[in-house]
Amino acid sequence: MSGRGVLVTGAARGIGRAVAAAFARGGDRVCVHYGSRREAAEETVRSLPGTGHVALGADLADPDAVERLVAAADEALDGVDVLVNNAAVMLPHPPATASYAEWQGAWRRVTDVNLLGAANASYCAARRMIGRGAAGRIVNVGSRGAFRGEPDHPAYGASKAALHALGQSLAVALAPHGIAVMSVAPGFVATDRVAERLTGPEGDGIRAQSPFGRVARPEEVADAVHWLASPGATWSSGTVLDLNGASYLRT
Repeated sequence: MSGRGVLVTGAARGIGRAVAAAFARGGDRVCVHYGSRREAAEETVRSLPGTGHVALGADLADPDAVERLVAAADEALDGVDVLVNNAAVMLPHPPATASYAEWQGAWRRVTDVNLLGAANASYCAARRMIGRGAAGRIVNVGSRGAFRGEPDHPAYGASKAALHALGQSLAVALAPHGIAVMSVAPGFVATDRVAERLTGPEGDGIRAQSPFGRVARPEEVADAVHWLASPGATWSSGTVLDLNGASYLRT
């Protein structure tokens, strides 16, 4: 088969859908993973150029389901060459107002999906890449919130910081096998999930965070992910690429 096999988690909409489209336009075969939005995932598959695409569902908080997902994607795509860990949940639980039960529940759910789900998917995909002798790629979709903090969503911010660290650890561990691992750290992105915030009273303030006076488009994040997964970006392994329109500058 021509092209690569690409598994994108959380690709039913938003950034994940844009990432899937970027790889499909490049001639790759894409597995669109979804958690509960099966119809949206199937719509994404229908929108992709080319052939060989598939939609597969799995709860990334379930390690066994992750293993089955990667195995099924590997078979459907004739090998997973690229894994994009994009899926994430974001639950509000500010420490000043959340109950202790809400606090614990948010931490469990968020870390189970955002961190452990990505770690397990990376393990399962990397083992298959190594077994095939493939020069694989793993790209993690992190967040600006890992650096500047997420006061209303502390587990989300912590999970993304840990995801960045996971990517750097795997970059060192997997380089001898020809597998490069990178992460991107987007700022605010205009997706359906945040559309009401952007059109509401806080919209102007959100856009003003960047000196460009706007937020990112999903396609801008997707283009960066697609490049990091390219052969020409191998020497970027271990990097965390800021994609926040100069809204947060870290030293």
